[in-house]
Amino acid sequence: MEMPIMDPWQILAGAIAKLLGNDESDPKEPINEQGVVNMYNAMRTELNQIYSKTTELEMDASEHSLVINAIQPLDQSRRCYRMIGGVLVERTVKEVLPAVQRNKEGIVEVIARLNEAAEKKKREIADFEDKYKIRIRKSDSEVKDDGGKKEGSSQGVLVGPAGSSE
Repeated sequence: MEMPIMDPWQILAGAIAKLLGNDESDPKEPINEQGVVNMYNAMRTELNQIYSKTTELEMDASEHSLVINAIQPLDQSRRCYRMIGGVLVERTVKEVLPAVQRNKEGIVEVIARLNEAAEKKKREIADFEDKYKIRIRKSDSEVKDDGGKKEGSSQGVLVGPAGSSE
């Protein structure tokens, strides 16, 4: 008899739900300019973490799709190996395929929730920028780069007229 394994996607979905729930309450008002900067940087860091987790899960979903496509045409009674909790377990394609499909569906659901969280966080950051009149300054190197691109903004190969023989 197998012991029930907790679905990691449900755990992750719960964490995301908690994250989405925390956004609804008003954060503490910053006391000074440095507090505003710190809160703004924390919100940007959180948004970047959401993006990186989304990218990681999209890679996982892609890997699950590859596995599904590889084992789907195989004989259902064929031996198949699956990693469960760090242990390689022998099963059949018939047993493994539905589990991999369920995991992929869970990953896709979590990706959708993360995208919702990212959109909500972007709106929160935009509201914060408006409230505290935050403007992002370009660094000196970016300003110099932009200065060179203003006149000839298109870069590439310069080609003369088609009929020119010179």
